[in-house]
Amino acid sequence: MKTPPRLQTLLAEGLIDTVVRQLKSGKEADVYVVRCGGETCAAKIYKEAHKRSFRQAVDYTENRKVRNSRQARAMAKRTSYGRQQQEAAWQSAEVDALYRLAAAGVRVPRPNNFHDGVLLMELVADTNGDAAPRLNDLDFTEAQARQHHATLIEEVVRMLCAGVIHGDLSEFNVLLAADGPVIIDLPQAVDAAGNNHAPRMLLRDVDNLRVFFGRFAPALLATQYGPEIWSLYAGGLLATDTPLTGRYQPAAGAVDLTAVLREIEDARLDEAARVLRMG
Repeated sequence: MKTPPRLQTLLAEGLIDTVVRQLKSGKEADVYVVRCGGETCAAKIYKEAHKRSFRQAVDYTENRKVRNSRQARAMAKRTSYGRQQQEAAWQSAEVDALYRLAAAGVRVPRPNNFHDGVLLMELVADTNGDAAPRLNDLDFTEAQARQHHATLIEEVVRMLCAGVIHGDLSEFNVLLAADGPVIIDLPQAVDAAGNNHAPRMLLRDVDNLRVFFGRFAPALLATQYGPEIWSLYAGGLLATDTPLTGRYQPAAGAVDLTAVLREIEDARLDEAARVLRMG
């Protein structure tokens, strides 16, 4: 196996000791198993923007903070420097989210270091100590599906209470570790309070979980955890231990036709983006 140049740099600087093997090649990054000071870790190498199939959609980057006004102006003008800063911000978004969520007790890989476009983090392992599989590669009994769905709904709530929405949560970016599901892949994470698309993204994340686990536990298909969670959050009533029912009754009132049309257009754009990614 040929060691990627970015990992060669980390080897030369002593940040990693050995590159064991490639674990995954994804739409936004390649992941390798490495050894760091006696510990087995995952090294996520972010792909350059022109090599990624997942683009930095404005929906995700809206209201992300930058260090100074010069960077903000350059990013807005799409100068060469601005594109470099935008790429750096895209990569660091996952690092920032992982540290923030790990501190809040969310089930995400523990971040160890970030250097030159490489994120070193905990290797999520299964019961045999091997790299944990993704949910989409597994089948479940009805009881298992209910249990894992409940765990992930709790994690979505914990994330939201920490001010973060995954933004692309599905069976493809949840690993099944020895002690349960672990959420991965967060470069598109959004600020729940500062992004106008946050409600739609939260609802989509929860709906993806509902549909996937509903294949094994059909009763989950009738649940409405997404609207219930967002309603509690918007009302300042959501906490990590708030009891949820999976039922939601919208408040009576006039229909906001503009909002409905906006949601329809957002859904259309989401589906177009999904088809593009799958292609």
